[in-house]
Amino acid sequence: MSIAQILPVLAASMGAATPLLLAGLGELVAERSGVINLGVEGMMLIGAIAGFACAVDSGLGAWAGLGAGAVAGAIASLFFAIPALSLSANQSACGLALTIFGVGLSAFIGQNYVSYSLPGMQPWPVPGLASIPWIGPVLFNQAPVVYVALALFAVTWWILARTRVGLVLRAVGESPDSAHAIGYPVLLIRYGAVMFGGAMAGLGGAYLSTVYTPLWVQNMTAGRGWIAIALVVFASWKPGRLLIGAFLFGGVTILQFHAQTLGITVPIQLLAALPYLATVVVLVVISRDKRLVQLNLPASLGKPFLPN
Repeated sequence: MSIAQILPVLAASMGAATPLLLAGLGELVAERSGVINLGVEGMMLIGAIAGFACAVDSGLGAWAGLGAGAVAGAIASLFFAIPALSLSANQSACGLALTIFGVGLSAFIGQNYVSYSLPGMQPWPVPGLASIPWIGPVLFNQAPVVYVALALFAVTWWILARTRVGLVLRAVGESPDSAHAIGYPVLLIRYGAVMFGGAMAGLGGAYLSTVYTPLWVQNMTAGRGWIAIALVVFASWKPGRLLIGAFLFGGVTILQFHAQTLGITVPIQLLAALPYLATVVVLVVISRDKRLVQLNLPASLGKPFLPN
């Protein structure tokens, strides 16, 4: 196995990690506000079909599709937020219902787009950086939306860690009663966090259908929404660890397509199952360290709040 064989795998891992990073980042923000939304898979599928349909019908291309996917994901998140936040319904049940709804809705709308395909998005080599040996082709010769995802990660990390907005969001996730007592609109903040999570999940789904594999296939997210939720636990609610986890899982996902090139003789069926096996293994290992989980777990995660 040579460097020349490994570099294309690493470069492809960047693209495979992008939807996981986007959806995981949105779920992380929602959970830091104290809301656990298990509907990420459904929101990604709704974003995927909305983005693909917009790109095909409008003729405006992938960027319009990405915008439509983000908007559709944010709207879809309201199907979770209204019963879970305003009516204090069980958050896990609402999230599962949203996933089932998203699977059905995307299949229904998508049946008219099965035979279509899009031109996709060509890689954009960053001038002066793409020619750096080894690192350049991996990091700086990607589709523009990959750079957008990294920029969104940097902005979200900065807001959460360095701004008053992030401090208030985290305070709501730790103690919504205390935040409400000093005058912060807890429900409004949680609505904003959930809709941000929906927009990011929708953007991740639209990336899959308009850029990564620019065609529509039913249930094309293939469990990435669940992996994104698992990534948040893997990252122990820390954005930096989420970025590392997304690229690790992206690498595992892409391994099945490059196994033969790398001389790996494991059956393709086992390689295809690797991302899900890795998810289970990681969750089991992380769950065994209760101190690590409890250390960063938002204290009010999953607990409803209604102002008096």
